[in-house]
Amino acid sequence: MTMESWVLATDARRLDAMVSAVREMGGRVTVAAVGPRSVAKAAAAAGPDAVRWIEAAEDVPPEAYALALGRVLSATGPRVVLAAATPQGRALLGAAAAALGAVVIPGVLRLSIEGDTVVADRVDLGGRVVETLASVAPVAALFGGGDTPSPASAGPAPIERLQAVSPADIRVEKTEPVSGANTGVTDAERIVAVGRGLKAKADLALVAGLAAALRAEIGCSMPIADDFGWVTKERYIGRSGQHVSPRLYMAIGISGAPQHLEGVRDAKVVVAVNTDPEARIFQRADYGIVGDLYEVVPALQAALGE
Repeated sequence: MTMESWVLATDARRLDAMVSAVREMGGRVTVAAVGPRSVAKAAAAAGPDAVRWIEAAEDVPPEAYALALGRVLSATGPRVVLAAATPQGRALLGAAAAALGAVVIPGVLRLSIEGDTVVADRVDLGGRVVETLASVAPVAALFGGGDTPSPASAGPAPIERLQAVSPADIRVEKTEPVSGANTGVTDAERIVAVGRGLKAKADLALVAGLAAALRAEIGCSMPIADDFGWVTKERYIGRSGQHVSPRLYMAIGISGAPQHLEGVRDAKVVVAVNTDPEARIFQRADYGIVGDLYEVVPALQAALGE
């Protein structure tokens, strides 16, 4: 096993942060890039020591090279392989883990090394706790952190093109938008988002009234979309949902789990309404109201009407 860590470049938005996460372990950092040369160039600018690049045709997805990349990693023997939790990242990381015989750890925030042991901090229990795990290397990890840029590097890393790599027989037949996906949440200047503080689906009308008064889009936390189905999944805001950057973000009855806060990290002004004065959302809020949303929301709407 080498004193080397690899990052799989399947999410450009988080690539800098992932390179920084493995850089903290010390040793050499290599990024594996699959796609056109522009993907390799972006990887080279993220601060690694080297980029290993597999050129892929436009109609061939990165997943087609999962087994080939696994063979490359097996020959190299890195102690850690890190990927984003995207469909492509999961496929490539799965092949890497199988080839290396690695332990798989999801939701990793930070990584460190103690001898032959990899120590990983990861989010668990829906973002309510941070758990520290220790495993003998190699480790294949799914990144659970945000997209904080890494410090500027001295210059782009060298790119090595991998030759004679045969992809699996997978091709993209067509690409089309999902019905209802263009909700306007990602581009909205104002968003009113609701969480588990809402007692019933019928009470969405209360939130809709406030959103209309603000000329805002309606968003939600993960449980409202995934668990209850009260709001379409395209409006779910969080790590695995939409990442938004409105001028105003109102969090109504949202506790503020880390996975939700990641989705609103670029919001300019955050206003929170929650009955729990210790709710995590208040740590991110610029303005906070401790109170029952069923009393606060009508009062806010009335004030806006005046």
